[in-house]
Amino acid sequence: MTLLVRLAAVAALSCAPLAVLAAPATAQTAEAAETAETAQAGPWKPPLQSRWQYQLQGNAKYAATGGVNVDICVAPQSGGACVRPAVFDIDLYADGDVVGNNTTLNTAAVKAVHARGAKAVCYVDAGSIEEYRPDYQQFVAWHKSHGNSLLGKPFSAEFPNERWANINNDQGQRDFLLKMMEARVDKCAQAGFDGVEFDVVNAHEEGKSVTGWTVSPATQLIYNKALADLAHRKGLSAALKNDLSQAAELVSSFDYAVNEECFQYDECGQLSVFVKAGKPVFQVEYETAPSSFCPKAAKLGINAIKKAVDYSLKDTPYKPCK
Repeated sequence: MTLLVRLAAVAALSCAPLAVLAAPATAQTAEAAETAETAQAGPWKPPLQSRWQYQLQGNAKYAATGGVNVDICVAPQSGGACVRPAVFDIDLYADGDVVGNNTTLNTAAVKAVHARGAKAVCYVDAGSIEEYRPDYQQFVAWHKSHGNSLLGKPFSAEFPNERWANINNDQGQRDFLLKMMEARVDKCAQAGFDGVEFDVVNAHEEGKSVTGWTVSPATQLIYNKALADLAHRKGLSAALKNDLSQAAELVSSFDYAVNEECFQYDECGQLSVFVKAGKPVFQVEYETAPSSFCPKAAKLGINAIKKAVDYSLKDTPYKPCK
């Protein structure tokens, strides 16, 4: 803008035609510079110490934002005045119980998050297939047409409506999954999200007795790195969800980590590679008391919060450590 004003002043001192001719060229130059600057900046990267909120289920009280409470402010475990999250990890889609369907992107919530100066991370399940997703039948059709080689055992007793995905590629399963994930990430970008959380990317740790598939650590690395690359190609940052045993091998591919219950299972030390690399760890505990895990989180430099004991992920309960 300053450059345009300066050129216009020079043109006025010489002759009018110069101003007419110079302005379009300068505008193109400024636009090109802005585009180059944006490309160089790359996807959004959260600061190392960032408060976050994890809300994957809606609250009908906040229907205008698809059930997401973007104004939540809670006193932290460390005490003092209430604090607000700088990062919201929310679902790609607005809660169907709030908006009446399972196809509405969480665009309204993302816009509201941005209006409050925060960033939004798009939750995408990349390692299990959920029955309630709008693209579910595409997974079922592919599974049936390829020798029932995609959909494995139910994820857990708590989540029986999703099944472990086979990320091997002997029949093209991984290629198909990545194609489907690309479509989902495109929707994340369409809704205006800043990053993506790829959930359930640790099948190799669980084993065939849990997932129904034999997945090697090498196969998991291939898939997880492909997911991170996919997000980056779409202009979004990428979060590694759990998969602690491969954190050191994946820290260079992902921009931050999201973890559930590493304090409960005394595993959080494995995420220090992210903190040492200047990449934040967003962590949540369900059954452990904040008074127990918050001092440990402070020592490790982890951004930890407490959510509901029953593993529900509504806006509240919510207690950040600091």
